[in-house]
Amino acid sequence: MAKKKDLTKLRNIGISAHIDSGKTTLTERILFYTGRIAKIHDVRGKDGVGAKMDSMELEKERGITIQSAATYTTWGDYAINIIDTPGHVDFTIEVERALRVLDGAVLVLCSVAGVQSQSITVDRQMRRYNVPCVAFVNKCDRAGADPLGVCEQLRNELGHNSVMVQYPIGLEDRHRGVVDLVEMKAMVFEGDHGEEITEVEIPADIADDVAKYRERLIEVVADLNDDVAMLYLEGEEVPTDVLKEAIREATLARRMTAVFLGSAYKNKGVQPLLDGVVSYLPCPLEMEYVALDQDNDEQEVVLEPTDEKELVMLAFKLEDGRYGQLTYCRVYQGRLNKGDAIFNCNDGKKHKVGRLVQMHSDEMHDIEYAEAGDIVALFGIDCASGDTFTADTIRYTMTSMFVPDAVIEIAVEPTNKQNLANFSKAVNRFSKEDPTFRVYRDEESGQTIFGGMGELHLEVYIERIKREYGVEVETGRPQVAYRETIT
Repeated sequence: MAKKKDLTKLRNIGISAHIDSGKTTLTERILFYTGRIAKIHDVRGKDGVGAKMDSMELEKERGITIQSAATYTTWGDYAINIIDTPGHVDFTIEVERALRVLDGAVLVLCSVAGVQSQSITVDRQMRRYNVPCVAFVNKCDRAGADPLGVCEQLRNELGHNSVMVQYPIGLEDRHRGVVDLVEMKAMVFEGDHGEEITEVEIPADIADDVAKYRERLIEVVADLNDDVAMLYLEGEEVPTDVLKEAIREATLARRMTAVFLGSAYKNKGVQPLLDGVVSYLPCPLEMEYVALDQDNDEQEVVLEPTDEKELVMLAFKLEDGRYGQLTYCRVYQGRLNKGDAIFNCNDGKKHKVGRLVQMHSDEMHDIEYAEAGDIVALFGIDCASGDTFTADTIRYTMTSMFVPDAVIEIAVEPTNKQNLANFSKAVNRFSKEDPTFRVYRDEESGQTIFGGMGELHLEVYIERIKREYGVEVETGRPQVAYRETIT
């Protein structure tokens, strides 16, 4: 038997934000500092390689994330599963289903633009699934950077009990590092890629501000924790371990949002953020996940992340490639071995797990088994997004995820009728992968109508039909079917 995993050392996190806040750049730095990749490539880098998590050609060309991508890494003794999500509202379903299965999240904000429209949407999604989060104010090297102001925006515009756990050492082109307000130590980031962290004395010109923000941090935590409140009221110094534990408890209860800062592009502040992820975000044991027992009038059952219980896992994302369907799953309970038979509670079908993999962006790494808390992918199993797999001794289904309605429609048809078969294949694949991509035939006008979350959403699918299936299409506005009536 393989060594049992310590679930207290596992973190499942999502990187979420408004478009162009630097999520993919941040994930690239995380993979570099944790030793998962050997070289940093930027989203719009001159070398043309592109960031690791943007594997689709369209993503590299446009410089945006279109599909969420999963990876895994380690930081010290901790294993971290990461899902990098799109920022554009047109691809909001990718964020929705990622947050549905994750235990914690990093909300990335631009230090210049602050809270933006998609920040509000992402925050709403985190609240919907009760996902604890920390915030990272990125781009502190930009002109006009104001991370302290962004922290106030989080409080005023999103209703977070936000508080800085770091203070910047310089901003804009003078940004060199951060002061950790919990441990009261100053760090500057040096070397070609910020990999050399040097502890320095807290600069004298910011010492008063650091003391003020440290005091504010303790005040916020004291309002939420009796032990810290007692020490604070008695005028005693709050020990670091007591303060850290209090911040963790408040974060898990979503009563506080710890705010970190830095510049992912300039390689500053990422390593302390990773320390914050393992210190303040939950492990699978600290989250409560509920299934519905189909054999008992859909009575709620609290799942236990242990090997001793029967398998329960949720298929939350599909990719239908040239070699078959890749199904991303989150294991909530039990253990899954390669070769096991699993039962789909939604359609009643049984499947044999022929291939089990962990994803590193578009790379598949074969594994022999998966345990509770793991995020893995199954190869060659036909199912739908949102299906629940179990051992055949139980019939549990996970609660469904929210799918927004389409907001825009266009008429689409292949220019060459000989390509109808490939056109149909593309449409079937994309509508299966993406619940927000709707396709129907208007019986009155005879047109095929695509529905989606926005112009970019539909534009991407039309481009993929051309590239991946070789089908040229014509698009236009849906026709209105007029009827002439005689009165």
